[in-house]
This record gives sequence, structure tokens and C-alpha cells, in this order.
Amino acid sequence: MPIATPEVYNEMLDRAKAGKFAYPAINVTSSQTLHAALRGFAEAESDGIVQISTGGAEFLGGQHNKDMVTGAVALAEFAHIVAEKYDVNIALHTDHCPKDKLDGYVRPLLGVSEERVKAGRNPLFQSHMWDGSAETLADNLTIAQELLERAQAAKIILEVEITPTGGEEDGVSHEINDSLYTTVDDAIRTAEALGLGDKGRYLLAASFGNVHGVYKPGNVVLRPELLKELNEGVAAKYGKPAGAQPFDFVFHGGSGSSEEEIRTALENGVVKMNIDTDTQYAFTRPVADHMFRNYDGVLKVDGEVGNKKTYDPRTWGKLAEASMAARVLEACKHLRSTGTRIK
Repeated sequence: MPIATPEVYNEMLDRAKAGKFAYPAINVTSSQTLHAALRGFAEAESDGIVQISTGGAEFLGGQHNKDMVTGAVALAEFAHIVAEKYDVNIALHTDHCPKDKLDGYVRPLLGVSEERVKAGRNPLFQSHMWDGSAETLADNLTIAQELLERAQAAKIILEVEITPTGGEEDGVSHEINDSLYTTVDDAIRTAEALGLGDKGRYLLAASFGNVHGVYKPGNVVLRPELLKELNEGVAAKYGKPAGAQPFDFVFHGGSGSSEEEIRTALENGVVKMNIDTDTQYAFTRPVADHMFRNYDGVLKVDGEVGNKKTYDPRTWGKLAEASMAARVLEACKHLRSTGTRIK
């Protein structure tokens, strides 16, 4: 199937919300990790989301000039071609973008999609993230309003992070403390500024103790039940019926989360869960194993010639792809998206 159209992406999110499941959003940094993600989704018979962070885009742009827009556009165009060979729908997304990188990343990418839509085509990306968690909520939402207006015009969904996620990702870091919990007042102010779909659709990365990175279960105190409080508070404010879930939530910093915590998050409106650390490790682990097992083949030890079959990137690259695809398949099972593809 091709990359999801705006209509299909909206249907994906609606189905996830109604079915109490979420899509894994897999960070990629190369054509190889892209194929691993696509393969995992296809094997799970799950639609999914592939995303590129600012650091990933810079890496994709090449180390000669490290241009984020070039890197993101290049991989997105590549994805539009190769995704047609996989029998699932894939949405393309850009991950965390702080204020100082908006002009070098999200705004130019919005411009690319605006031109495509004016020409009668679909946007290049289906959603973009604005990470204003380091700003005051007032400043965060002011910028979000501007971006949401542009995104809606380009048939793109905006993701906003209104309060901090702990840990560090691509140079954006927050301490692990009590500020990692979004309040009902924060949620109401977000709805007042961005609407509830009437000004454009957006995904909300609210904080319930989330921390980027890798942690063993129990080392991070998650409160996914907080998402229910946020929905209820906004529903009451806007006269929505009991049990309504006004927000489409995103689960950040989910590495090491227990299955019970994930289930609670799904029941309370999470439709997207970011996965990066775990898939990075899954990709690298078999490569390290191959190198250690075949060091005398991959290296020209003591003047020998080595063994081309062991240092050929295709040899260890296939192992890496298979391992990462298996981790994506596992993520689909945890998030209950397995077998839910739109046919």
C-alpha cells in the first residue's frame, strides 16, 4: 500500500481510539531501519507510524552538511516508493522539534507539503511534532496555534507536547521530578487555545511521569490513569458526555513500561506510542554479536585479508533488519494493533 493519505491517517487514528489500541511510532535513521520498521508492521498485519527526529534527520542529511530538511525529505520520498511493497498503511511523522529548530526543520517541511497540496498532491509527511515543553505553556500554545493553522491547511496533523518528558532526547532534556505530570488546568488551557478538532486535528503528548531512555520496570513512576483525569476535566468543561475522550494522546518515554501500564494508557485514549531506544538496541545487538564472533574476518588482522563475506554490510545488515523488525512486531502485540490494518 502507499503511504497513508490524510483521510487514511485520520481513519487509522479513529480506529485506534475506538478499538483501544495504539500504533507504534518507530524512529528511523536510514533506509535500512525504515525497511525494518515496515517489515515489522507488515508481519504484524498492523498499520503504523514511522518518524524522524531532528537528530535522525541531520544524520540522514549526511555528515558533510548535516541538513535536517534534506535528510527528512530524502527519506520520506524514498518511503513513498518502497512502502508500496508492504501490505500496510504507513504514516510519516517528524518527532520532537524544539523552538530553536522550528525554522530549520518543521516550518520548512510544512512549506514542502503546502506546495504539494496546492499542486493537488498529498502532503509529504502526515504529521509533525512541536515540542514546546521547555517553554512556558502560554508561549508553547501560541506557537502551537500558528503551526496548527498551517498544518490544517496542508492536511497535516500536529502533535504537541505541553509539559516535560523526563530524560534526554536529541539534546532536549528535563529533570525527573514532579513537573512530569500534566494537570487538568494544563489540559483545559490547551483545549482553549487549540480547540477540540474544530481548529485542526492534533495529537497531545501529555506527561504522566514519562522518561526518555531505557529503564527497568519500576524505575520510572508512571501514572497513566492521569490521562483519564485530563479527559474527564476537559469533557466536563466543554459539556461532553460522561466517558468522552476529547484528546488523542501520545505515549512518550515508554521504554521499560509494564504491560499493565500500557494497557491503562490504551484504555484512556493513547493512540500512538513512540519507540526508539528499544528498536535501536534491537538493530545494533546482532551487529555487535556478528562483529565479536567474526572479528578476524571483519578486520584484516596481522596483515591478513579478512573475509569479505563477513564484513560485507549486507551480511550483518540483514541480521539487524530482522532483529529490529521482530521488536516492532512485539510492540504491535503490546499495543494491540496486530491484525488491525485497514484493508
